[in-house]
Amino acid sequence: MKRALIAIALLTLGLAGCGEKQESVTGAPGTTQSLTLMLDWVPNPDHVGLYQGLADGDFARAGINLHVEVPSDPASPLELLAAGKVDVAISYEPEVLLARNQNQPLVSVAAIAQEPLTSIVSIGSKHIRAPADLKGKRVGDAGIPYQHAYLTTILAHAHVPASSVKEINVGANLVPAMLSGRVDATLGAYWNVEAIELAQLHKKPNVIHMQQVGVPDYDELVVVVRKNTIVNHSDLIRRFVQALGRGYESARRDPQTAVDDLVKASPGLDPKLTLASVEASLPAFFPSDPANPWGWQDPKQWSAYGQWMLAQHLISDPNAVLDASTNELLAGQGI
Repeated sequence: MKRALIAIALLTLGLAGCGEKQESVTGAPGTTQSLTLMLDWVPNPDHVGLYQGLADGDFARAGINLHVEVPSDPASPLELLAAGKVDVAISYEPEVLLARNQNQPLVSVAAIAQEPLTSIVSIGSKHIRAPADLKGKRVGDAGIPYQHAYLTTILAHAHVPASSVKEINVGANLVPAMLSGRVDATLGAYWNVEAIELAQLHKKPNVIHMQQVGVPDYDELVVVVRKNTIVNHSDLIRRFVQALGRGYESARRDPQTAVDDLVKASPGLDPKLTLASVEASLPAFFPSDPANPWGWQDPKQWSAYGQWMLAQHLISDPNAVLDASTNELLAGQGI
């Protein structure tokens, strides 16, 4: 009997496809549980696996009736999650730590974008290829405090006086601000969205990646739940997370079909831009180490980024960093 149990355990942990450990995650026969997910913002290429999973029936097979909601304000998802208005939210690693600093009992259970998408983007004619090139330039951002901290960290790392760079809040109008010449570059544009858009406009964008110029590595997009949801409904969240991972795996196998399904769900998306963005993004949706399952979060990386937030006075409570993420609900983990 003991040998049989060991064999079953090894089989469960050993089943892997393209770096994703697989499990059988289905609900009880004849039962379906409802789950409400709030996006971080409007549907976009970062959500391709979610909509592919819906189209493929991955959530239905996991016994989940998934309701997807779009926030009216990007600040809403974690607020509504903490208040119990939604069951799951897609957000960002820094936002999770900020919420936990306010004593919100939230935990990240999977990473969707497993590296920073936020970057410094500029039109090629501005010749901004490195932080040193920002001296004397105007840099637009969305007025988010931790993005300001990114800029100051990057400039200090490159020995560029902060006083030599003019920071301008352009809100969400990142591409228009660059095209109009209002700013020379933006910090906050995504290398997999706005930079792709500029490339398709033949603007030959230059991209400076955050983690290469002094900002600690972090997970741009994560799946977040309340701590008590993990305690009371771990099986449901495990099934949800792993169905979501299957959606991203399907998108990696067939990006065109996944984009077709995403555009069908959100007709305002440009199909050509969306496909180019998804194809550029796919490596970021999976762990760099293929031995780790989809959704993997590096505890050391979360700790290092949290320490940076503490040092930048973005958060004040060291406990906000402790146990802010878990891999226990990923395929092959915590069993």
